[in-house]
Order: sequence, then C-alpha cells, then structure tokens
Amino acid sequence: MDYKITHATVYSYSQTVPICHNEVHLTPREHLRQKRLASRLAIRPQPETIDNQMDYFGNHVSYFTVEVGHERLTVTASSRVRVSEPPPLPSSETAWEAIRDRLAVGRGPPFLEACQFAFDSPHVTTSSELAEFAAESFAPARPWLEALTDLTRRIHTEFRYDKTATTISTPLDDVVRLRRGVCQDFAHLEIGCLRSLGLPARYVSGYLVTSPPAGQARLIGADASHAWVSAFSPDHGWVDIDPTNDQIPSTKHITLAWGRDYSDVAPIKGVFIGGGHHGMTVSVDVAPLSGNGEP
Repeated sequence: MDYKITHATVYSYSQTVPICHNEVHLTPREHLRQKRLASRLAIRPQPETIDNQMDYFGNHVSYFTVEVGHERLTVTASSRVRVSEPPPLPSSETAWEAIRDRLAVGRGPPFLEACQFAFDSPHVTTSSELAEFAAESFAPARPWLEALTDLTRRIHTEFRYDKTATTISTPLDDVVRLRRGVCQDFAHLEIGCLRSLGLPARYVSGYLVTSPPAGQARLIGADASHAWVSAFSPDHGWVDIDPTNDQIPSTKHITLAWGRDYSDVAPIKGVFIGGGHHGMTVSVDVAPLSGNGEP
C-alpha cells in the first residue's frame, strides 16, 4: 500500500527568536516491509544551515539552524512510502526464559544489536514493579510470542487512553499508578516490562493510518504521530507489536524511526533564544494513494 504523508509543525512566539537549533526525525526509514519513495523537508524561515545524516540507530536525521529573527517557525515534512504486509510469524514453542538466556550469551551482529535494547534508557527504567506486572504474562516456560501478545493485550485492556493524564516526562511509575496515558506511555511501559525481565525491546515512532466513520469524508490533517514496540527473539527476529491497539502492525503502521525510547526519535527537538511565550501546533495527514499516485 502506498501513502502520502504530510507532517506540519508550527511554532509561534510572542517575542522575536534570534536563533534556534533543531534536530528532526521526520524522514521515514526503510526496512523489510517499507520502502521510501520520496521525502522532502520544507522549513520557513529558510535555515542558514541544514545537515542530513544517519544517526546511531540508522535513522535519517536532519539538523538545521535558523539565524534570522522570527516569531513563527514552520517545519513541513512531505513523504511517500510503500508498506507491505508482514510475513507470517514462524511458530515456536521456545520458552521465554530460554530466549533470555540465549541473548545473554549470544554472539554475532543480531545478538549484539538486540542486547543494547535490554538496558535502561532516559524514559525507561527497569524495576521490580514492572517485572512483577510482566510476570503475569510471562509465566514459567511460556512461549515467548504467546507471552508477548498476552502482555500487549493486558496493557490494552487495563490502561485507559487519556491525552490529558500524562506528558512525555511522566515517569513510568506514575503511568502504572494512574493506569492511563497515550501511545508513548504504553510503548514505554511494555518496553520497561520486557527489559525488566532481561528481554530486549525498542521504541518505534511513526504513524497509524486512520479511517473515518462510515459515510463521512476523511478529515485532512486529523491523523497523528504514533508509537509502538519492537521486541526481539532469535526465533522470530524483531516483532512489532502495538499495545495501544492490541495488534501486530501491518500496512496501516508507517515507521519513521526507532531507538531506545522517545528521546532518541522525537520528531522535532531543539533549543532557541528569546521568544517569550510560545506555542506549538501539529498537523499530520496520511493519505492512501491510488495506483496512479493520487490520493
């Protein structure tokens, strides 16, 4: 399936900002099921410098500096991607403890890549509380994939989606106590549960294609950024799973980037001087394309 993505972010300031420096993760990455057909970044005012690189995790990242006074900054990323269905997951009765133990002693690129996602990160701290929560799903000798999907189901059913309950800086302990949050919280929660058991998991940022109610037109700009989890097993490789929606991502999940947690792949972050009071608005539109490339 092909999609056209427009992600527009507007910063407004009550006073002039003379200079700002920014880091942007808004170029969809390519992987086994996703091909990037086109990508463009438009910034107003025009930056003095813009540098495109690959970060440590293999994501496309852009750095730019605006050195002209401004009271409004607009960053618009436009992309086209092609997403395919995931292959069927191989069956495996390997117990999750055996997976954990193999990862602890495994050698070679797949194991080394996976193991770096088993440690604490800025937004995800392992704990006995998270291990205890996960243990209900990860019973002794239970197959890894069965336990993973059960943990995902429990987060989906036991936690309420609430945009007002948390911010990106809300600690995981508070998310567990409140039993509510948003997709970033639920992704961090599942990652924390898995890492607390010694299992690697990474944070995936991207978009979820939404559908309007029957009989209604699709609203332009009404989509939003999304986040989910990718967990590793030597038997299955990396398996994406979405605790917010209790599903394995397919053609409606579009990947932007992945890292240890949100801090590695924030769509836009930066610093600026001055500005007084400031605000931010974000508009995301993900439109399916027809065979001729038109929405």
